[in-house]
Amino acid sequence: MKSSDIRKSFIEFFQQKDHKFIRSAPVVPIGDPTLLFTNAGMNQFKPIFLDESKPDHSRAVNSQKCIRVSGKHNDLEEVGIDTFHHTFFEMLGNWSFGDYYKSEAIKWSWELLTEVWGLDKNRLWVTVYKDDKEAYDLWLNNTDIKKGRVLWFGKKENFWEMGETGPCGPCSEIHYYMGDDLFNQSKEGVNRTDEYWELWNLVFIQNERLADGSLINLSQSHVDTGAGLERITSVIQGKASNYETDLFQPIIKELESSSDCKYADNPVPFQVIADHIRMLCFSIADGALPSNEGRGYVLRRILRRASRFGRVLKLEKPFLHKIVPTVCNLMGDAYPELKEKSTHIKLVIGTEETLFNQTLDRGITHLEKLMSSLKSSKTILGSDAFKLYDTYGFPLDLTELIAREKNIDVDVEGFHLEMTKQKDKARQAGNFKLKEKNIDWIELLKEKGSEFVGYEYLETNSRVLKYSEIEEGFILVLDKTPFYPESGGQVGDRGTISIEGIDLNVIDVQNHNDMIIHLCRGVVLDWSKVERVQCVVSDFHRSSVKRNHTATHLLHAALKKELGDQVQQAGSLVHPNYLRFDLTYFEKITGDQIRKIENIVNSQILLNSTLKTSIKAYDEAINSGVVALFGEKYGDNVRVVSTGKFSNELCGGTHVNSTGDIGLFKITEESSLASGVRRIVAVTGTAAIELFQNQADLIFNMQRMLNCKEEELPNRIGQLYQDKKSLEKKIKELNQSDDSDIISWVNKASKVGDYIFVIELLSIEGADELKRVGDRLISEIKSGIGVLFNNVNDKPSAVVVVSEDLVRKKINAGILAKEIGSFMGGGGGGKPQLATAGGRQFGAVEKAIISTEKLILKVLNKEL
Repeated sequence: MKSSDIRKSFIEFFQQKDHKFIRSAPVVPIGDPTLLFTNAGMNQFKPIFLDESKPDHSRAVNSQKCIRVSGKHNDLEEVGIDTFHHTFFEMLGNWSFGDYYKSEAIKWSWELLTEVWGLDKNRLWVTVYKDDKEAYDLWLNNTDIKKGRVLWFGKKENFWEMGETGPCGPCSEIHYYMGDDLFNQSKEGVNRTDEYWELWNLVFIQNERLADGSLINLSQSHVDTGAGLERITSVIQGKASNYETDLFQPIIKELESSSDCKYADNPVPFQVIADHIRMLCFSIADGALPSNEGRGYVLRRILRRASRFGRVLKLEKPFLHKIVPTVCNLMGDAYPELKEKSTHIKLVIGTEETLFNQTLDRGITHLEKLMSSLKSSKTILGSDAFKLYDTYGFPLDLTELIAREKNIDVDVEGFHLEMTKQKDKARQAGNFKLKEKNIDWIELLKEKGSEFVGYEYLETNSRVLKYSEIEEGFILVLDKTPFYPESGGQVGDRGTISIEGIDLNVIDVQNHNDMIIHLCRGVVLDWSKVERVQCVVSDFHRSSVKRNHTATHLLHAALKKELGDQVQQAGSLVHPNYLRFDLTYFEKITGDQIRKIENIVNSQILLNSTLKTSIKAYDEAINSGVVALFGEKYGDNVRVVSTGKFSNELCGGTHVNSTGDIGLFKITEESSLASGVRRIVAVTGTAAIELFQNQADLIFNMQRMLNCKEEELPNRIGQLYQDKKSLEKKIKELNQSDDSDIISWVNKASKVGDYIFVIELLSIEGADELKRVGDRLISEIKSGIGVLFNNVNDKPSAVVVVSEDLVRKKINAGILAKEIGSFMGGGGGGKPQLATAGGRQFGAVEKAIISTEKLILKVLNKEL
């Protein structure tokens, strides 16, 4: 039985028992800051278990994409080394939300395992919680399992908890004996040896753990089950290792053909790479990208770990990206996003591999030197491990892996301390985040509403369901609201909520588990008297946002048209003043490309196409080519926003009626956000007009300053730039020649005792330049006097410098300059150490030099 058939049969089995098939949530969690990755089938249903939202269906079934890379669930170092740990896996699950309970869950699991999949009952064992006699009896009464194969276990093995507090309950696990000798089984081996594989966990959520540690019963009981597809497939296909199943073998065979190594000879590197490439493909398809922080860092270390094991197979050049098509073809029917994003996935992995290869050899050389320098202590310092990470791109686990081969430890705690020092703790400050606060709600009405009516109305008369006072002001939940909550990159609406003549300013609106929450500022004296409120959305704010949101859709389509379909959205912000769009692209977008993109968008604006919104089934929409975006959660029915055939996207945001309402579109910035990710910032409407007006004013002012026509500005500015470069070159040449000239002047200077006397005739443009040369002459004359004459201008000049020791002996450069100036028909003066002289008689320099020489010799001889 193929793995695809096993997955299909599981889903169909429970569909026949009135379960609704739910698509897998992305592995990049939506709206759950506590998780780096989706790590269990229950993640997307957590709000239901927490009683924060109500289910659309009381029974559900799915196959959930999961990633586990750390913590109690997994040890990355074991992945690929053993036969069953994985970074990526699929969790088959069936769910009951207050509907059926233990009896049906137990009966159906046994039916599927033994009757549909035909597993040997003589290899199956069951465990139940020590206090759950109900489950124990149901196993014996509802199935034909033998009594001795149902075992009692304690809290550690058979009591499931979501966290320190919250929903929890006993669980029942089904195990399968993998040994060769059926008669060698015993209950002592279950939960204690690797011969007994856990196949399926049936969790019965019936309690809530309180902060004091006590348990209370929930008002409703739920069923939450999980069965790993990889392990089920191994058992059904009769394999002793997950990697020998058809979920991994096509990838391993592709590796064999490209490496000239055999899986049977050294399975570990094949298994590591096969596991890691699946994790990379699924995470990138769902919007994650390699980086140095958070889940991006996890991707980067997984990719580099796989690359490192590739070298064991003598794969020195980038190779992982070449396996991507195999993974996408293998899993793409069940998860179409893999095929849709295959080009994008391949580009991301290929780029990251190339960057890593550029630093890997240097990093390994540095690490080997570091390890060889260790003496008595066989431990790499945390600071050194961090330097390898920060400078050479070495993930910590790669350093540990290489060090372990030489029996050397790594100071992991010290590494994390260095990492913590580097982080910017303030980057999340300043934003209102409801999920980070402990809200003390006061209910005014028992209804659960939060109906959004803002597509049709900007004003409503609503009822307050509950409120709470927080540090920022008030938060309110209404039965219906015209305020759009922050979602899909679009900021929330602004406006007012009026209560008995008092206006509260709405400064933010957020969606928390389908509950629309309004953050308001103002004063309400008596909430008990509040019955109804008047909501008014700011039309100016909403209109500005609508223009930018629709322009974002047009930009997305234009980018694909100009740069290629491999472009994927990596994030966006729709603000009233501008729009920001992050895209996956591996080159700088040129000025010519930007102009073409702008022209495409503006041509769509000029067409004034009517926007159409429609509600379609998700599968129907996707199959028709509608674009689904990263980081969005879509239900069975989705809202499609279309501008004719040009742009079709799934979107819940607010939009203009016609593209012409956008007015004008202009890109203001294009920059690199991360490796393989570019950022575009643009403006529309009045903001774009204001931008052009400001630029026109700037050009007009430049015309006035340069006294030229607009079309002459480039040439005029170009000429000024060339003149500047020419002057800088001359100054540089002067600076370079001055040093050698000054040294030669000093070396050949006349001496009067221990004093030197420099006198030179120069040709220098400007008095300031002459003084600058004089300044540099002072630093070379340790004891003496220098006089530099300049004969470039009609009026001759000179600079006089006196060393510090002679200044202390009352020889003053200013007095000397005054007398030297008189030799040229002028005067002079200045500071004791440096002064200038100037004359009126052109051609008097030569006689002035002779007179100056006599003057200086006379002054110096007096000091002997």
